[in-house]
Amino acid sequence: MTVLLGEQIRARAYDLGFDLVGIAPAQPSPHAREFIAWLEAGHAGEMAYMAREPERRQDPRQVLPGARSIISVGLSYYARRLPEDIVRDPSRGIISNYAWGQDYHKVMTPRLRALADFIRVEAGGAVATRVYVDTGPLLERDIAVQAGLGFTGKNTCLIHLRLGSYLFLGEILTDLDLQPDTTLSAGIGCGRCIRCLVACPTDAFVAPFVLDSRRCISYLTIELRGPIPKELRPLLGNRIFGCDICQEVCPWNLHFARPGREPAFYPVDLDRAAPPLLDLIELTEEGFHARFGDTPVKRAGRRGLLRNVAVALGNWGDPQALPALTRALHDPEPLIRAHAAWALGRMADRRAQEALAQAASTETDATVIEEIQEALSPYP
Repeated sequence: MTVLLGEQIRARAYDLGFDLVGIAPAQPSPHAREFIAWLEAGHAGEMAYMAREPERRQDPRQVLPGARSIISVGLSYYARRLPEDIVRDPSRGIISNYAWGQDYHKVMTPRLRALADFIRVEAGGAVATRVYVDTGPLLERDIAVQAGLGFTGKNTCLIHLRLGSYLFLGEILTDLDLQPDTTLSAGIGCGRCIRCLVACPTDAFVAPFVLDSRRCISYLTIELRGPIPKELRPLLGNRIFGCDICQEVCPWNLHFARPGREPAFYPVDLDRAAPPLLDLIELTEEGFHARFGDTPVKRAGRRGLLRNVAVALGNWGDPQALPALTRALHDPEPLIRAHAAWALGRMADRRAQEALAQAASTETDATVIEEIQEALSPYP
């Protein structure tokens, strides 16, 4: 019965549009110790939710009492590679591939709930289930590996042999005892390749398979709520939400990743994937939600995104940005004002000095004042 039901679950998952599906036993994570060591080293940064009740994250049976199986699914979000001339255009902000289209939670969660309903009907009795899409206290990649969906790369991403690593993951925990899938053999993986480790602009990988989030561009532009460390700002370039560099250089993606079949993850136009920075720096709260409210970018909020945009404008350093950055010095949000001051300080232009000096005479926020003073310090 459980073998047949497992086959039915897989078939239904594919019918619902998932690209990958596998079944793992609900058991303690094989990398629980490494996870705790990662937390203790501070590599989670300000992501306090990662450290909350770590024992639950290590054992799915503490998330759903009586859980015996986990259905793990994957959905490709890969759309295409941006043209090199766009990526290298410093006047544009680069948004991570996963955030070009609709919010993946809204795409995947209803399908997983439909799959859970299917399981309850086919099982013919009371079945406990719990659905998660990047929201539950689970070590998702460990579960996906145990379900046979791929292997963990040195860049900590799950890598599938035919789809690469541009994958969203989701899970259904259940108390059904289902036949688990076979994991990949130990001989399949990254081998000697270290392209991802070398390519990271901020040296976020302290070792293979170990990411220090505090230096990761994705963390800095999405999860971090306060100021971006000054020494890292120049290294962000024009990436304003997330980062795909460690995936872009991965041979598994270069050779095997193909555009996914889910249209919801495709950008409506090029400006959704790589918008002109000057179109963003003066977005109002209403404008931000109108433009990004149905995408993952909303997680950063207006203050976070415009902080990132100010950094990118500073890295661009073009005088075209002076008027907009000058106006950003008077934004209601201190975080945006502070990073606009840093950006103006990067410009060898007398008008930038004048704008900073004028802002200094009226600024009341201590953090912004400090940024303005540092930005003015190179000037005579």
